Amino acid sequence: MNSRTPASTPPAPIKITLYRWAGKWGPFKVNIPCGECALTSDVIQDTMKTELAGVPVELETLDWLSNWWKPLFKGGWHAPIVMVEGKIIGQGHALNRGVLAEAVISAYTERFGMSGTHVFGKATCPHCVQAKSIMDDVGFDYHYHDVVKNPRALYEMINRVKPIVGPKTPITVPQIWIDGVYIGGAEQLADILAIDTGESKPERGQGSFTAEPAALAA
Repeated sequence: MNSRTPASTPPAPIKITLYRWAGKWGPFKVNIPCGECALTSDVIQDTMKTELAGVPVELETLDWLSNWWKPLFKGGWHAPIVMVEGKIIGQGHALNRGVLAEAVISAYTERFGMSGTHVFGKATCPHCVQAKSIMDDVGFDYHYHDVVKNPRALYEMINRVKPIVGPKTPITVPQIWIDGVYIGGAEQLADILAIDTGESKPERGQGSFTAEPAALAA
């Protein structure tokens, strides 16, 4: 008898569905997709290679005329129709890549937990500089994400932090995870590592969450 523990099934990739103006229904037949359908397809594929690089994504392209009833139940009736995980994010015109990236990252953060050590920040933020300095001094191997230069980083940070701090709390930088555990900002990082930064701690009220030291040991 095999006593090995079966490996857990990895989460399914995020599904993007494109219905293009083509296909066949009864006597009607369209062989060449519309220009906006072709453009939308190009936008999706390029976004998958750039903003969504590294995100597990599956693209399904269907001819709308042959499958018109499928998106109709979701409110989709005008190709090109783009859906992410069954939810329509665009129809009737060429797709905005920012809308696509945000929708996919939102679904991604719900399905895939955070792992590793990450600092989300921006170049002009002194608290981000402080957080990186602390991480460097302690010797953490971490990934730094500039939320100004990288739209994916911004979408991911917001979608991961909002459920923790609440929808009404403003989200600022830095936002920090250590080994997949949410820490908060630079002040919380210093507190957890028992580092005296020599700075006063004004009431910033900017959405940082204080993680208990025990969380890191868990």
